This record gives sequence, C-alpha cells and structure tokens, in this order.
Amino acid sequence: MPATYHAASGPQYLLRGLSLIREPDLRLFVLIPLAINLLLFGGAFYWLYLQLGELFSWFEGAVPDYLQWLSYLLWPLAIITIAVVFSLLFTSVANLLAAPFNGLLAERVELKLTGQKLPDSSWAALLRDTPRMLGREVRKITYYLPRAIGCLLLFLVPAFGQTLAPVIWFAFSAWMMAIQYCDYPFDNHKIDFDLMRRSLAQKRRLSWGFGASVALCSGLPFINLLIMPVAICGATALWVEHYPQLRTGPVSR
Repeated sequence: MPATYHAASGPQYLLRGLSLIREPDLRLFVLIPLAINLLLFGGAFYWLYLQLGELFSWFEGAVPDYLQWLSYLLWPLAIITIAVVFSLLFTSVANLLAAPFNGLLAERVELKLTGQKLPDSSWAALLRDTPRMLGREVRKITYYLPRAIGCLLLFLVPAFGQTLAPVIWFAFSAWMMAIQYCDYPFDNHKIDFDLMRRSLAQKRRLSWGFGASVALCSGLPFINLLIMPVAICGATALWVEHYPQLRTGPVSR
C-alpha cells in the first residue's frame, strides 16, 4: 500500500486536493464534473446577462438624460451581484447533476492513495448506481434545508441578526461543506448517511476546518467553479487517512 501523508488540519486537505487534481490519471475524472459546472454556470450567467441587457435598455429609455450616468454604476454592481448569487446557487445544482462523476472521482483518488484493486467502475456500473447516488444527494438536501431556514431566521431576530447570526450561518455552511464532499468516499463504501455524519462529528475540528476552507472558496466567484473537484480529492484523502476502520475492503458498486 502506498505511504500516506496525514495533513495536520482541514485546510491542508483542500491544498492536498489541489495537488491531486493535477495527477495525469485523475484528469479525466476531474474534467467531467468541472465541465458540467462550467456549462451550467456559463449558460445560466449568459442567459441572465441577456436579460439584464434588455432591462438596462428599458432603464436608459425611461430615465431622463441627466440620470443616464447611473447605468455605468449599476452595470458592474449587477454583474457582481449575479456572479455571487449564481456562484452559491449553481454550486448546489452542479453537485446534484455531477454526483455520479463525483463518486467516480472519489473512487479513483482512493485507489491512487491506497493501491487497492480497481473495482467495477465501468460506465455501465455508473449508470446502474446513478439513482442511488442522486437519492443520496436528495438526502443531503433534506438535511440541509430545514437547518438552513432555521439559521436564516436568526437574522430576523434583533439580538442575533447583526452579531451571532452571521457566525452561526458560516459555521453551519462549513459543516455542510464537510458533509457534501466527504460524503462521496463514504457513500462509495455504502456507509449510512447518519453514520457518516456521526463519524465526521467525532473529528469535528478537522471536519469543520476542511469545510470552512471549502466554504470560503465556494463564495468566491469563478474560483468556486474549480472547488468541486479539488474538494472531492481533498475529502477523499481525509477519508483514507482518518477513517481506516470504516474501509472494510475494495470499493464495490
């Protein structure tokens, strides 16, 4: 078995993932989810850009001449706002659509790190397992939504809105990023979702540190397009090196 390197903290695993995506034998499995993300984000952004063009054409015709200068101010503000909002929204959508390929990338990373025999990961096997993978993504969404709504409601409470609510929201977002990406290697071994959460909670500092670094990068427009494969590679390295007791043998589909 190849020697493993145990990173000291969660953020270091994100850097580890950045190193792994450059490996030649992983490039194909990195490019597929990355292409899905780029096409989804790029297409949606272009469509909304066209809608903005029509909106600003109406705006320029509706306001008097002495206020035309506002369009030069509003255009960059609108583009930045769209980039930030779409970065957050479409990361979730892209994760759902790319789930089968993300699981395949996690398999290949684990194979590279452990030297285990290559499992049955043909495209036919991938298609057979796609419904289960999509179901797992839905399970993560149903876990996320009620808790996210609860956190967001805190912003409406005067005593919390400007103080603790942003901190709680970021801590929750970091936890969800750890769940989102660490779930791929766990799921490849058919580890139950609740057991996966408990296992991550046992190493809360490591999990939160990894999730926090992913959350920060996911909030940066355009950088978040690359964060998905990087986070999967980093999360798989974390899984291999910190949860050997749950790896009962070669991955099987």
